[in-house]
Amino acid sequence: MFADRAKIIIRSGKGGDGHVSFRREKYVPAGGPDGGDGGRGGNVIFEVDDGLNTLTDYRHKRKFTAEHGEDGRKKNCSGKNGADVVLKVPAGTVIRDAASNKVIADMSGDNRRQIILQGGRGGKGNQHFTTPTMQAPEYAQPGQPANELEVILELKVIADVGLVGFPNVGKSTLLSRVTNARPKIANYHFTTLNPNLGVVDLDEGKGFVIADIPGLIEGASEGVGLGHSFLRHIERTKVMVHLLDAASTEGRDPIADFYAINKELEAYNADLCNKPQIIAANKIDVIYDDGSDPIAALKAEFEPKGIQVYPVSAVTGKGLRELLYAVWDLLQTVDEKPIIFEQEFFPETALYCDEPYVVSYDQKEKEYVIEGPRIEKMLGYTNLESEKGFLFFQRFLREQGILEELEKLGIQDGDTVRIYELTFEYYK
Repeated sequence: MFADRAKIIIRSGKGGDGHVSFRREKYVPAGGPDGGDGGRGGNVIFEVDDGLNTLTDYRHKRKFTAEHGEDGRKKNCSGKNGADVVLKVPAGTVIRDAASNKVIADMSGDNRRQIILQGGRGGKGNQHFTTPTMQAPEYAQPGQPANELEVILELKVIADVGLVGFPNVGKSTLLSRVTNARPKIANYHFTTLNPNLGVVDLDEGKGFVIADIPGLIEGASEGVGLGHSFLRHIERTKVMVHLLDAASTEGRDPIADFYAINKELEAYNADLCNKPQIIAANKIDVIYDDGSDPIAALKAEFEPKGIQVYPVSAVTGKGLRELLYAVWDLLQTVDEKPIIFEQEFFPETALYCDEPYVVSYDQKEKEYVIEGPRIEKMLGYTNLESEKGFLFFQRFLREQGILEELEKLGIQDGDTVRIYELTFEYYK
């Protein structure tokens, strides 16, 4: 079966420990400290691979671990950095935190490669801890621990147009006629278990990508049938084409079907109903001449609401050209910016939210001091020399309530703040 969702555990590498050692050379009986630094632990990186279109690789293996950094050695030799683990995913994969279901990353658009979990920073060797009063420190910094996270991978198809409708209304037949896609076609419900993508080529270089989404049934928004597997793929589409059985070959009411589809879309995500929509009234080649006019009924129901109805026959091809150009024209009215899911969960801060910190005022040095394991780890992960890194660290201090603690202690603009080896002046 098509694999569009997987739950896996990812783990970064532990940082190597700093080393404690002293120079021992001929004629240098009491050499200074020469313990090397530990290597950085490997990162967990996700990368888009255009050759993939499913998440099958993650259905049978659930845990992925980066390499640990090596410990430091004597003679100022640093340990080797741990190797990163790079996980390849199809374009359109959304990575979520399994516990909160919040988005960590959306591997779409320009986001082709992203570090999801940072490896632990290597500990400093004892050579870094000499002071005027401590010339032979017997202490080295341990490496930062590895981080582990359970994540959900969801593949959300990237297409301009989503072709929706109840099972057996002719979506696969339509797609096979208007694109280069070759979906399986049979007269069974749920023949389509995975989205089929095809490219529609029109005159003068015009065209768009259309996806035949798996058949919808009532209750899909609650996970019934293909449920969320269907609805997940329609979130990125810009325009929706509702394919209805105008001939009622299975005794269904096409008007009722349209409202049932929209009801499921709204229950899953209310924003889906705000997307531009077109109705393709299919199977006009088998409409019986019994005095009724189902096409006129559809137009009377929906066109006053701004939803155009196009009678078509996916089997004979009648009306398809008019439908496709109408879809193209509608796409030109939609913002071309791809739909990207914004990051909601930041592993760098969330993984340390339970670790303590202390905010205090040093009367002797006239400085405000921030200390704690959580703070030290964040310093190790953040490049404060870059504007982006500094803003990220500032946001971390605000979200953890540390800036609020400083204000309670009476900090004023221009006062000095010390965070381990980092000092800076405070300004709101």
